[in-house]
Amino acid sequence: MSAEIQECVEKAKAFHGDACFGLVLGTRLGLAAMKELGLEPMKRARGLITFVEVDRCMADAIQVVTGCTLGHRNLKYVDYGKFAAVLWDTTSCRAVRVSPKELPFMEDSKVLEYLQNAPEEELARLEDVEVHLDENDLPGKPKGRVACSKCGERIFDNRGVAVGNRLLCRPCANGAYYRVVKGGAVKP
Repeated sequence: MSAEIQECVEKAKAFHGDACFGLVLGTRLGLAAMKELGLEPMKRARGLITFVEVDRCMADAIQVVTGCTLGHRNLKYVDYGKFAAVLWDTTSCRAVRVSPKELPFMEDSKVLEYLQNAPEEELARLEDVEVHLDENDLPGKPKGRVACSKCGERIFDNRGVAVGNRLLCRPCANGAYYRVVKGGAVKP
């Protein structure tokens, strides 16, 4: 395993909590995509926006390798349930989608070693892609801030829903994933 791969896996492991199959493969895929774009891993590239297509270990590895985060609005989650990511360098206007190639069958005890040492071309499928992103989803200052007409909470980046002549947040307009419980803590 190269020093670069080892350093990235160790940082991803520290962030995620362990070095599982998905974390190591995600690290290798992220490194392949960064290399393809000519970007330096684990350093925040100003124009890089990354989309992860699964909410599993790979997402943590990609976050570490790319330096993209939800808080900077340059890490986007697209719920496709696929072990893949798109890295879009807005500076060069180039985007690449990375996904794993079919891995050879092997004993579980040998998988991590294989993923750490296999040549990149055996692991990563790279495809040039185009990305279309609404201006309200771009990094930077909020594109708008308004209060929900019903609950009063702030709505950022034009995420409000017009209902009649009122502007509502999505939970007030469509229902929420949570329910406020009066007089007690919510228990799982």
